This record gives sequence, C-alpha cells and structure tokens, in this order.
Amino acid sequence: MNVRKAVIPAAGLGTRFLPATKSQPKEMLPIVDKPAIQYVVEEAVRAGIGDILIITGRGKRTLEDHFDRSFELEHHLEQKGKHDQLKQVRAITEMAAIHYIRQRDPLGLGAAVAVAESHVSGEPFAVLLGDDIIDPHETLLEAMIHVYERYGRSVIAVKEVPRSEISLYGAVNPEFVEDGLARIVNIVEKPPAAEAPSNLAAIGRYLLTPEIFDAIRTISPDKAGEVQLTDAINLLAQEQAVYALVYEGTRYDIGKKIDYLRATVEVAIRREDLSKEFRAFLADLVQRERLI
Repeated sequence: MNVRKAVIPAAGLGTRFLPATKSQPKEMLPIVDKPAIQYVVEEAVRAGIGDILIITGRGKRTLEDHFDRSFELEHHLEQKGKHDQLKQVRAITEMAAIHYIRQRDPLGLGAAVAVAESHVSGEPFAVLLGDDIIDPHETLLEAMIHVYERYGRSVIAVKEVPRSEISLYGAVNPEFVEDGLARIVNIVEKPPAAEAPSNLAAIGRYLLTPEIFDAIRTISPDKAGEVQLTDAINLLAQEQAVYALVYEGTRYDIGKKIDYLRATVEVAIRREDLSKEFRAFLADLVQRERLI
C-alpha cells in the first residue's frame, strides 16, 4: 500500500521558546520568511504525500490561517501588480489537502498520534514533528518510504548524537541488516547516558503502520502522565519488525534556540536572493568580533 497520508503533531506548548511562544505557536516561528511548519509540509509534498493532518491545540489558530486562502491579501497583491508574491501566497493554499483536528489535552506524542487513527483509515502514514526541520535538499522521507515499500513495516529515522545528549531522545538498540538500516531490538525513551543502548537517537520522522494504534492503547502513561510514542514503538518492535534508518544529514530542532539560529543562518546563506549580501555581513561581523 502506498504512503499517501502524513500527520504533523503541532499541539505542544512550546515552553522551550518562551516568551516568544506565549501567544504564537512555535511551529509558526519564521526561518527567514517562511514559518517552520511550512518547511515540514513542503517536505511531505516533495515525498509524494498530498493528504496531511495537522494536530493542533488551544491557541494554534494561526496554523490554519496560514494554509487557508486570504482573499483580502490576494486582492491587494493583484491590484498592486505584485504577481510573484500573489503566486507564492496562492501556492501555500494549493500544495496539499490539509486537515486539522485538535488534541484536547497535551498528553504526549503518543496521545497526539492516536488522535489521527480515524483519519489514516488503516493505511501506513508518516509522522513529521512540526518543529523539526530536515534540510530541504535532503530526501530522508523519500528514503523512509523506500524502506517501507521493501519491507512493509514501520520505519523511524535515527541520527547519531553525542552520548552526553542521548538522554534527550529515544535511544535505539540496533541490529543492522544492511549499511545504515537496522532492525530495532528495543528503543528506550530518554535513558541516562550510561544506560543508553546506543547513541542513535530517534528524530522527528516516523513512518508507521496502523498497528501502532493498538500499541498506543496498550502502553501506560509515563510518570508525567504522558503517552510516549517511543514506548508504543518499542512494544510494536517486540511483535513485528520495526526499522531504524540512519540519517546523516542536517536537522534543526526549532524548539531549541541554538538550532533555530543555525537554521536561520544556514537557510539564508543558501538563498540566491540573500546569499551574497548575507555572507558579506557575516564575514564583516566575524571580523568586528575579533577586534573587540
């Protein structure tokens, strides 16, 4: 069965980026001139996915507004002869069929994914975290889909991180079946560094078969009362093969301030309309800092 649907959980409170996220969703923080979540939607579309469910929460209405038509703005741009900007604005609303559902309570990623069960209707589906940005030049999601097409099982993306940081992630115990691809023996949510089975960390890209919903219903909430998707994947991995695809490219966690700054700088210097002037500014900035 083809992967036609994607789920983007975007109901989190964004506490790591306060106070900016007090009244603005972290997924709407701009990277240059485009909100973070648009990069995520575009990634799904590039992989051939045209049906996207965004899971929102209280105070997230601007997410829906961004992907909706803005007739007043379009009329203004048309009247002013700003046809390039008009084309750009319209393209946002036409890139995919985007649906929305609210998660009533922010009770963990597993609970957020569970909300999508009726929408995915028994099909395999991708899960892309709304504040995780993959380099737009990379083809991680496409590679995950290829793995699913070969094996017919769930696939998660993992990335090597320093052992000192593994306690921030789900850590995979891998059994490699080929270069860069492992069957998951087990996966542990945020283990102490000394107890982590490896330094392969689950990042915000998953391709899941519908059996994940039974696993989510089976597991218990953690000590904080949250339902962890990692625990459900671990349970599923004991019942059937679940694969981990090692990603070696660039990933930005937009909820992390230093990653947000990295993303802004690195995306800007790759832009044809900004690169020359921005690189000159950065070179001048470095020179001035050396003189202080």
